[in-house]
Amino acid sequence: MLAYGLGDAGTGLAATQLGFYLFPFFICAAGLPAFIAGSLLTVSKVWDALNDPLIGWLSDHTNSRWGPRLPWMLTAALPLGISLAAIWWVPPGDTVQRTTYYAVMAVLLMTAYTSVNLPYAALSTELTPDTALRTRLNAARFSGSILAGLSGLIVASVVLTDGGGGYLAMGRITGSIAAATTLLCCWGLAPYAKRAQRPVPNNEAPMQQLKRVLANPRFRKVLGLYLLLWFGLQLMQVVALIWLVQVVHVPANLSTWILLPFQIAALLGLQLWSNLSNRIGRVGTLRWGAGLWISACLLSMLFPPLAADPGLLQLLPLIGLIALVGVGAATAYLIPWSLLPDAIDADPGKPAGLYTAWMIFGQKLIIGLTMSVFGSLLSLTGYISSQGDCSGALSFIEQPDSALLAIRLCMGLIPAILVLIGLVVMRGWPDRGAHLQASAG
Repeated sequence: MLAYGLGDAGTGLAATQLGFYLFPFFICAAGLPAFIAGSLLTVSKVWDALNDPLIGWLSDHTNSRWGPRLPWMLTAALPLGISLAAIWWVPPGDTVQRTTYYAVMAVLLMTAYTSVNLPYAALSTELTPDTALRTRLNAARFSGSILAGLSGLIVASVVLTDGGGGYLAMGRITGSIAAATTLLCCWGLAPYAKRAQRPVPNNEAPMQQLKRVLANPRFRKVLGLYLLLWFGLQLMQVVALIWLVQVVHVPANLSTWILLPFQIAALLGLQLWSNLSNRIGRVGTLRWGAGLWISACLLSMLFPPLAADPGLLQLLPLIGLIALVGVGAATAYLIPWSLLPDAIDADPGKPAGLYTAWMIFGQKLIIGLTMSVFGSLLSLTGYISSQGDCSGALSFIEQPDSALLAIRLCMGLIPAILVLIGLVVMRGWPDRGAHLQASAG
């Protein structure tokens, strides 16, 4: 259990830091225009989505004494650590040269990331046929990921005081942890991986797979809900630090710490919504969580700038609001995945892996789209990047009113609308007992 829990620690830490800090890093320490920063994140996520089926297929067809998964994780562990550190370096040169460097590093990083994370995720099914043990393995996995994500935010808060130098230090720490935990996971799981069941490759063509899953109306609803909620969540995540510094005027040295309540509140929210869903159903829980989330979004859009050098009392309402967003947004993690088995049960063949793969594929594409939309919107509204003179995680710069309005909309109104549309999509869902129905009608 300990070894398996370590497998998602490095990638979980990396995902948290990349989600919150990579866009601010590009427009601050690297001095890139916002639309280029957004385009780079889009390239990384689109490639991350496209390489999943390729690496999954290659992994399924790998033969070794340790099974098909560990060779991929072992081979990719060091490239993951190196590329994760290198993505936070600011190379010399002009905008074109830096953009080229980050595009190449993003492709390398996402290739190494998938080469570790996808085979690792498959191991929870292959290590044991026992349902209870599989549940415990996944509990160990998400515990490691969540704790590592929190650790990543704390590391960032401590070291991001020196602009580009702070980001590079964070990358070195994160890269070392990611490589080390992946290698330790492989070492601990090696005796069990030798005896694990081997995969049965799926020979169905990708387009046939896509037609099959989209023919399931329940899956279309779940996928629509998931994409809408994740569009809103990722938009808020990437804009959060910019909103704190440029709009709310939180001092740069405090802004990274203000992000911690979101992660903690999201963890608590997962427990709250999980318990509530057992009482009133998942769609009923979604309505409560979405209502809370929408309210927090609208309050975020209207939140006034803080006075200079705010004290704890002035920061408490902001911390409470960030926590409220985290509790509401936890529904994006829990509810779609809890509804997915109902959609799978509606398919006579019940191909769980097939539906899960396309769910993740859609998620990664929507994240890439989010980055591109946000970067382009900031550029169109006149957002001013720092041109490399970055102190801390993000330097405060007087922005035009149009850019400030765009940031407020991305933090508030746009996510609220997306969540509201998600509620509309789920109208008519047969929540209770849906998994017992044999057809998708």
